[in-house]
Amino acid sequence: MNLDNILLENKNGIATITINRPSKLNALNKQTIKELHHAFKDADSDPNVKVIIITGSGEKAFVAGADISEFADFSVSEGEQLASEGQALLFDFVANLSTPVIAAVNGFALGGGLELALAAHFRLASDNAKMGLPEVSLGVIPGYGGTQRLPQLVGKGRAMELIMTAGMIDANTALNYGLVNHVTTQEDLLPLAEKIASKIMRNSSVAIASAISSINAGFEDGENGFDTEVTEFGKCFGTADFKEGTQAFLQKKKPNFPGN
Repeated sequence: MNLDNILLENKNGIATITINRPSKLNALNKQTIKELHHAFKDADSDPNVKVIIITGSGEKAFVAGADISEFADFSVSEGEQLASEGQALLFDFVANLSTPVIAAVNGFALGGGLELALAAHFRLASDNAKMGLPEVSLGVIPGYGGTQRLPQLVGKGRAMELIMTAGMIDANTALNYGLVNHVTTQEDLLPLAEKIASKIMRNSSVAIASAISSINAGFEDGENGFDTEVTEFGKCFGTADFKEGTQAFLQKKKPNFPGN
């Protein structure tokens, strides 16, 4: 499909997806969500892509929320459909990708923007970042996974306060809360993401996919994360990556993982 609202760059095994609606502070509308779905799907299916970085264009915003004008007059059923389709198409889709996703949060990450960052496997932030879920100030709640993923990261009490007050926190507070892993300057944000991505790429992509599946299972209702871990652990023994990794270790050399 035509990508009007995002930019793509594939380089050295890293796919960088940049939301590019600077005049709207990169707000998510239906078209952007569809474009992001296709971009993530294509990157995940590309054997040359080992890590995905998601970020926003410009210096002001990662994503400053959803495009409210699209749903201001929705009915109850339309609201449910909006959340259900959005979660399936983008937010849950990203969270369950087998390719690691790093969110490089530059500037404002509000509402759906923070929810997109929450769906990534982990987050980095520029020192000017501001994050929050202001939905209750509009008479609605976070509908793209925010009420579920935020408590998992920062704890129930802090999530309750952030959502109920509709407030924002700065990057250092987000770091203290465990919402982001690292804080750096805006100019060093993408280089830091790429540096971490390069460390990830040294390891088995097959094993990383199994680890993502196992970790996610521990946060899903009806799933036993330990059982998933046992199953995924066993699967690893049937992979070429396992043979390469163990033989390289025994032979005291660096592994060259084939990725299968």
